Amino acid sequence: MKIRAAEAGDAEALAGIVNHYIRETTVSFSEDEKTMLDMALAIETRNEAGHGFLVAEDAGGLLGYATYGPYRNGSGFRETLEHTVLLRPGAEGNGVGRALMRALEEHARAGGVHSLIGGISAENAGGIAFHRRIGFDEVGRVAQAGLKFGRRIDLVLMQKLLSPGGHAL
Repeated sequence: MKIRAAEAGDAEALAGIVNHYIRETTVSFSEDEKTMLDMALAIETRNEAGHGFLVAEDAGGLLGYATYGPYRNGSGFRETLEHTVLLRPGAEGNGVGRALMRALEEHARAGGVHSLIGGISAENAGGIAFHRRIGFDEVGRVAQAGLKFGRRIDLVLMQKLLSPGGHAL
């Protein structure tokens, strides 16, 4: 398995990964599928901002991705960013997610990120457990924040401090 920066040529495979979660699960609250163009633009936007967009691949293709971007608008939030990590169905349980997140955290630290936030569907018990295993703490819940498949679903907020003391600006 290799971890590398995402490229525009990855957009079709990335759309396939995220669209599985959009169509089939409550991992994503989105109901609108992503196009190749959407994913190519996301890669370009994150790269231009200096934010990470990483993929894991093996001989069979892309296994998953991890990325981060703005948590909230406003310059006061510049050191707290929100991440996403998604794996191709069947790639779970083999260390892919852990490797992606390790590389993403290194990228974030190098860019001066103080903390990463994950917004996780309360129905995604595996995602919550994964984040706990890699050092994220649950810091809040937003009741009924999402609506998917006719159900209102809580959003679990998890956070990991990457530089507990912060840094001087």
